[in-house]
Amino acid sequence: MKRILASEAKEFTGNEVIIKGWLHRIRSMGKIAFLLVRDRSGIIQCVVDTRDIEIKGLKLESVVELRGTAVKNESVKDGVEIQVHALNIISTAEDLPIEINKEALELNLDVLLNNRVLSMRNPKINAIFKIQAALAQGFSQYLTQQGFTQIFTPKIVAEGTEGGTNLFTVDYFDKKAYLAQSPQFYKQMMVGAGYERVFETGHVYRAESHDTKRHLNEYVSLDLEMGFIEDEYEIMELETELLRFMIEKMTQTCGAELELLDAHIPVVPMEIPKLKLTEAIQILKTQYGKNNIDGDLDPEGEALISGYVKEKYNSDFVFLTHYPQSKRPMYTMPAGEYETHSFDLLFRGLEITTGGQRIHQYEKLKSNMLKHGLNPDNFEGYMSVFRHGMPPHGGLAIGLERITAMLLGLENVREASTFPRDRNRLAP
Repeated sequence: MKRILASEAKEFTGNEVIIKGWLHRIRSMGKIAFLLVRDRSGIIQCVVDTRDIEIKGLKLESVVELRGTAVKNESVKDGVEIQVHALNIISTAEDLPIEINKEALELNLDVLLNNRVLSMRNPKINAIFKIQAALAQGFSQYLTQQGFTQIFTPKIVAEGTEGGTNLFTVDYFDKKAYLAQSPQFYKQMMVGAGYERVFETGHVYRAESHDTKRHLNEYVSLDLEMGFIEDEYEIMELETELLRFMIEKMTQTCGAELELLDAHIPVVPMEIPKLKLTEAIQILKTQYGKNNIDGDLDPEGEALISGYVKEKYNSDFVFLTHYPQSKRPMYTMPAGEYETHSFDLLFRGLEITTGGQRIHQYEKLKSNMLKHGLNPDNFEGYMSVFRHGMPPHGGLAIGLERITAMLLGLENVREASTFPRDRNRLAP
């Protein structure tokens, strides 16, 4: 007899089954006890006759195996329960450092993260990462359908993509190396290698000293790059369709999890509103009296402009375009004397995407490097492909933890990271 999952029990009504999982809750009613057992698919009620089966000393979160008959019971979830014939304790749980089987964990964030593995057994916490996995799967699935090739790029690099700022240093034998801030150079190189359209889901590292609810020093980046584009608006159009697909995929596969978290799923409009950064800054000045904005928006500015767009266009999303050259990396295509062919995507008040068109001409890229105070000789491995025929191209990066947090209304981005790394946390 093979083990079945809790979610499959209804298919086996009237049959002998084996259930294995964690003991989620015990309700003793004298001669009868109700054991709620949790596995990866959900929770099922198991009914035990305590005259035949001893449950004294049984502890929550112990791993158990139960053999019994699946029977109909319309008063319980999924309309089925297990009448238990035999109970085997596979692994006994010690006293728990936190109470995890409440409907909602009433813990401060540090306690939650210090007990991360236990906290993820809570159905609501567990649901976060099933939803996140569906988003990442949707990202990969959509791009594959659009002719993109998945790539895997180094996370130990010789130079930073943004000129050596905010880098974690690594001792690499007798050399100094760095943890990758982005797969940016390699994405472009793979476009130039003839793949034209590439994507990667992988960790990136930023040695920023920020200690805020929106920053992580290691996070998952959903990256793509595509060749033969006309301009950055083509990238924005692709992202609009990509987000719609990702959200639909998540909704189809994680309905129970979204309901459990009472998530408010956004509608991705046919065309996401677009504002030039200079327009957004002017709106903030005239509508909200927010002055002294220096070429970019702070968190308050992002929240205010998102609120403005929500009220005016009924959109949870807004593209801000044409960031100044001083605020964008050296590979970004200039637009005129001061601006760039670049954009950010704000979602419910938080930047979740940075993207744009890249420079594809060797001499122009070299000149822009010098303008940013960089030595092109230090980037020879990256630069060489631009001498041998590079198409016009562009791309973007989406922060997976950020989009998850904003979709689910989480207060802190660390809640959307399985094992967050920030300036104070290296474990678990």
